[in-house]
Amino acid sequence: MASETSATRVSAVTEALEAVKVSNHPVLLHKVTQLRKKTTSNKNFRELLSEITQYLGYEATSDLETKEYVVETPVASHTGQKLKTEVALIPILRSGLGMVDSMLDILPNSAVHHIGMYRNKQALLPIMYFNKLPKACTADIAIVLEPLIATSGTISAVIDILKEWGVKKIKVISIVASKQGLNKLLTTHPEISIFVAAIDDSLTDEGVVVPGLGDIGDRQYDQYPGDLNDLHNGSHKRQKV
Repeated sequence: MASETSATRVSAVTEALEAVKVSNHPVLLHKVTQLRKKTTSNKNFRELLSEITQYLGYEATSDLETKEYVVETPVASHTGQKLKTEVALIPILRSGLGMVDSMLDILPNSAVHHIGMYRNKQALLPIMYFNKLPKACTADIAIVLEPLIATSGTISAVIDILKEWGVKKIKVISIVASKQGLNKLLTTHPEISIFVAAIDDSLTDEGVVVPGLGDIGDRQYDQYPGDLNDLHNGSHKRQKV
């Protein structure tokens, strides 16, 4: 009975992972490779992060509901479509900030609610330090913006907060995610939709994705001390969970 239960659990996780939308667009693959390079400048890193987010953003919003909308063209009346779904963008501070503008290019009328999380060094648990969710939830869908999913502790905690807030549908856009992190995230929250550009197989004991991207916040805002190899021996000052 125990083995059947274990097999069922593995099967469920496998099916969930298959539901993760991984883009194989050749231009996107090229840009992700440039994003991974440790010699990529902060300016280019921010630009690439924004561009990749926009690719994934179009895929993540492909099922938004619309309603008929009549406009006047220079020639005649036309019945077209207007977005009906109310979307809230949820960037996780601070690395998710670099994904906001490109999503607002797609959905300029979306609300943006920031959530800040850090990991307690002793308990290794995510702790919220900033939350700008309004008291009342008016969004139909929340799209969480998190460039890197490692152990998934941070993003899982954010999803718990969003569920308590009352949003009915949650999507996640991430550039790179570890297979272990996705397994854990989808076991805890099997109903969410996840859109990524790449899935990496390895995760170190310190929770660093390999080959990964390094520290996203530092690579955007020029605070990284230099050698990305420091991440692999756990000496870096900040770890994303």
